[in-house]
Amino acid sequence: MIHLFENNFDYKIIAFFGIMFSYILTCMLLRFTSDKLPKDGGRDFAHDGKLSAGKPRGAGFIFILVFTLSAIIFLPISTEIIVYLILTVAAMITGFLDDCAKSPWGEYRKGFLDLVISLMTAIAYTNFNSSNITIPFINLYVEIQPIIFILLATILIWASINVTNCSDGVDGLCGSLSIITLLTIYGLGNFIDNSRDFNYMILIMVSCILGYLWFNATPSQMIMGDAGSRALGLFISIAILKTGSPLLYIPAAFMLILDGGLGLVKVSLLRFFKIRILTKTRTPIHDHVRKNLGWSNTQTMLKFSIIQLLISFSLLWLYS
Repeated sequence: MIHLFENNFDYKIIAFFGIMFSYILTCMLLRFTSDKLPKDGGRDFAHDGKLSAGKPRGAGFIFILVFTLSAIIFLPISTEIIVYLILTVAAMITGFLDDCAKSPWGEYRKGFLDLVISLMTAIAYTNFNSSNITIPFINLYVEIQPIIFILLATILIWASINVTNCSDGVDGLCGSLSIITLLTIYGLGNFIDNSRDFNYMILIMVSCILGYLWFNATPSQMIMGDAGSRALGLFISIAILKTGSPLLYIPAAFMLILDGGLGLVKVSLLRFFKIRILTKTRTPIHDHVRKNLGWSNTQTMLKFSIIQLLISFSLLWLYS
């Protein structure tokens, strides 16, 4: 919206005000409206899960709405960006409805909704962008039929939604890892000459997460809930697709994949194929290191973040 007046304002000045606006508004709304959010009931299956009982849950509802509003105000609006915003809000709403439910939604119900949103996102991306990809590091350009690409992109998006969701169980962990992943993609986007507007969209999301982390540092005052983690996972997948090299998702989101993904693989193999793996490892991995290795919440968040930062720095160095 403000970009209608871009002739009178420098793009970087608009970006600066957009980042500050989204951060400050997120902090203010979380500060004064958190009592309206549903309360967490604690999780019996998670290590120290009962400690979260009674805390406001679903803070993602607020920071995702701030992200959407900020993007509309400060970004040059295109049809593609509007579609991505709608899909991100859709992922947030499905998560928030689960956060508000007296009884948590079943895994199959949530998985199906995630699949529908993932498929819609993959179709939307393919409509606005090429279905061809570049293999990282060897600069191999691969042509993929749109139908095949949509199927593969749907899998990536669904996986990103769910591994990000599964990593949300330690104060500051999901938010911190998401920020590092998004800033890694932002850096890659600059090297790959990605869309300036979408890169700016990434920074707006990061500033909203930072506003949330102000209240989620140990001991946390509130939890993002499925409303935040599912929307973040969706946005991360869109961001990585926009680089044109979706395989970069593996190093850029390595700790999200390791923490949340191993549990999904473990449960899936047991449930559908009766195959047992990692029998002595608790999943998500953040529960294992806290229960079996005695790490505190802060140690878990910092050590996971350090590992991801090392991987991200190496990745950006290879692309520089």
